[in-house]
Amino acid sequence: MSLTHRLDPALRHLTEARTVLSTDTLQAVRDSLNHRRRDSARAFDITGVEIVDSDEGPVPVRIYRAGPAPAPAVIYCHSGAFVLGNLDVDHRQCVELAKHAQCTVISVDYRLAPEHPFPAALDDATSALQWAADNARRLDIDANRIAVVGNSAGGALAARLAQRSVDGSVPPIAIALLHQPVLDDRPTLSKEEFDCTPGFDGPAVALMWQHYLGDESAPVDAAPARATELAGVPTTLITCSDLDPLRDEAIDYAMRLMIAGVPTGLHVFPGTCHGFDSFLPDWDVSRQLFALQGAALRRAFTLPTG
Repeated sequence: MSLTHRLDPALRHLTEARTVLSTDTLQAVRDSLNHRRRDSARAFDITGVEIVDSDEGPVPVRIYRAGPAPAPAVIYCHSGAFVLGNLDVDHRQCVELAKHAQCTVISVDYRLAPEHPFPAALDDATSALQWAADNARRLDIDANRIAVVGNSAGGALAARLAQRSVDGSVPPIAIALLHQPVLDDRPTLSKEEFDCTPGFDGPAVALMWQHYLGDESAPVDAAPARATELAGVPTTLITCSDLDPLRDEAIDYAMRLMIAGVPTGLHVFPGTCHGFDSFLPDWDVSRQLFALQGAALRRAFTLPTG
């Protein structure tokens, strides 16, 4: 069956959409994405959510408040293949999380490769998490109920924060939500199969890692799937797309978490491509994703941590 016929009919108009990450076009791709997401962020209804940008901490953040103080908090790491995106790129997703979980979402404007290669993005995410925990009272959040959420490349950052919480090198984490996450630099069948898929494809994955790591091999801090010990990792929900080069690493990581005894949820959305929830945020499947994530957060926030 052709890729077009495997895509849900709602997504078939995206068949020719590509993420081009070549060095000579990267700035143009950034500018285009930033413009589109800025316009959509301005147009979206944010009723019930208080939003403020802040540079008071070590990393610029955007704070979304939708729950009574002290509210549970989410440290959010946006999508963008480590080289694209800013605080507008996943604005809709942050609003949805804040509303569905009645929490405070702190979206991190981490530094981008190739100008700032690994470990800059992870350092920024770690600093933002530590800052939020240290300033919980001033931020009106509950330091005992902090989650990490990552989308695509942001999933690598969130997954590694969750791993680091096991040894206490970062504050305790109630749950990790990883959506279509980047987890592994090594070859997979889905990276080989999906070499021409909308949203993201195998060649774009290879360029992403090249921009992020240069000529260096990937350590665990960059590719969380390389961790050999996963016991004790916080509860994790992994959601991914059926027609996505990142699909297999998401499924494999979920299975390894389960084998390690980590409470783990896994949901593969059939007929979808990478970024479907950004392409069609009002689509019923995207709404199912937002509801699923919100329910997982609400459940985690009602359970004792530690």
